[in-house]
Amino acid sequence: MAPHITAVHLSAKHSFSKVAQPEITLLAGEGVQGDAHCGVLVRHRYMVRKDPTKPNLCQVHLLQHELLDELGLQPGELGENITTRDFDLLTLPTGTRLGIGDAVLEVTGLRSPCNQINAIRPGLMKECFVPKSESPRAGIMAIVVSGGAVRPDDTIHVTLPPEPHRPLVCV
Repeated sequence: MAPHITAVHLSAKHSFSKVAQPEITLLAGEGVQGDAHCGVLVRHRYMVRKDPTKPNLCQVHLLQHELLDELGLQPGELGENITTRDFDLLTLPTGTRLGIGDAVLEVTGLRSPCNQINAIRPGLMKECFVPKSESPRAGIMAIVVSGGAVRPDDTIHVTLPPEPHRPLVCV
């Protein structure tokens, strides 16, 4: 089956999990309209404490539905904006463009899981890493290149960047 979206989420508050929506609107250069992490500059609390003047490379969080299935979680529980299926997000190179619905995203890196995940279930953060590795598997982050609506069942169109490809690192 073609890579597609299974759910979309947002939260106006800096809560960990996000609420399912019938659609979300992505704003170019900012992120998900109405989401607490929307903005040109960093919005994640941890990043703001480090340097509030840095560009927001974490405007949109994408996560594979297959990981949620494996962990026994529901879409939105790990704080993702876009839940995907039939798409190995973690193998994409940095700079990959994703056409989703009316929008275009550019992949910036891996999501770095934080200890808040353990509030859902003790030990869950450890499960968000590749076994016997320090490589996170809790999704990827992207910026919005071109805005528009994104809905469940939208397909994902991939455009790889020019070679040489740069592997994803935590942002």
